[in-house]
Amino acid sequence: MSFFDRIAECSVFDRSRYREFRVDGHEVGLIEAAFAEDLSEFEDVFAVGDDDVTLAADLADAESRTRAVDRCLRTLKERGRIMGWREEPYPVAPSFSAPALFTMERAAVPLFGVRGYGVHMNGIVVKGGATKMWIGKRSLTKPTGPGKLDQLVAGGQPAGMSLKANLIKECEEEAAIPHALAERAVPIGGISYVTERPEGLRRDVLFNYDLELPPDFEPRNTDGEIEAFYLWPIEKVIEVVRDTDQFKFNCALVVIDFLIRRGFIEPDHPEYVDLLKGLHG
Repeated sequence: MSFFDRIAECSVFDRSRYREFRVDGHEVGLIEAAFAEDLSEFEDVFAVGDDDVTLAADLADAESRTRAVDRCLRTLKERGRIMGWREEPYPVAPSFSAPALFTMERAAVPLFGVRGYGVHMNGIVVKGGATKMWIGKRSLTKPTGPGKLDQLVAGGQPAGMSLKANLIKECEEEAAIPHALAERAVPIGGISYVTERPEGLRRDVLFNYDLELPPDFEPRNTDGEIEAFYLWPIEKVIEVVRDTDQFKFNCALVVIDFLIRRGFIEPDHPEYVDLLKGLHG
C-alpha cells in the first residue's frame, strides 16, 4: 500500500452515469440516473430529462425552491431513499462565494452531487523537535465512516455561518477546545476531490487548518460524535495513513496534505508530484 492508494480511493467517478442538475441556468450538481428517476415523480418540482434535471421555472427564488425541494426530500426520506437525515441545511450554489440558490438537507447533498464544503483541523503538539498529532476515532453511530480515524476537529460547512465561526463551534463540540485557543487555528489551504461513495457522489472542498496545542491539553468530546482521542507520534500517523485504510477516506487526504506541507513527505518521494495533483481533484 502507499500514500497514493488513499488518493485513488477519492478518485472513483464515471461521468457517464450522471445527469447535470441545473437551477436557474446554473449547473450545481450531478445526479445518478436511478435517483433522477426517483425525482421524476415530483413533476411540479423537478423536470427530468435524458441529460439533465432542472427545477421548475416557477420556483423563482431561494425560499420557494427550498420549501419545494424539502417537501420532496422528506417524502423520499420516509421511503428509506435518503439515509442519515440530520436537519442541517446546506447551501446550493454555483460556487462557494456565490449566493445560495436554495438550501437542502445535508444528507441529500451527495445524491444530488452538489458541491459540499467542510472544515478540517489538524491538532498538533510540538515539543523538543518532535511532532505529535491528535487523532479522533469516529463514533460507531456516525452515518459516514463509523469507527474510522479522523482529524481532531472536522465538520461540514452549513448555510449562514462563516468558516472560522464554524471551526470554532466544531472545536467546542468535538474536542472541548476553548474559544480563545480555537481562534489560534491557522488556515493553511484546502483539498478537493470527486468520488463515488455509498451515500452518493461526493464533490467536496475541505478548508484545512492547523492548531498547535499545549502539551498538557486533553481533548474531550461533547457531542457524542467521537469515541476516543489518541495523541500519536507523527511517525505512527505516517505509517497508518500509508499502510492501512483506518482513516476516513477524506481525512487521510488532509493528513497527506499536512505531511507534504511540513516536509515529512519530501519532494524526492516517488509519489510526490502525483500526490500534489491528487489532492486537488
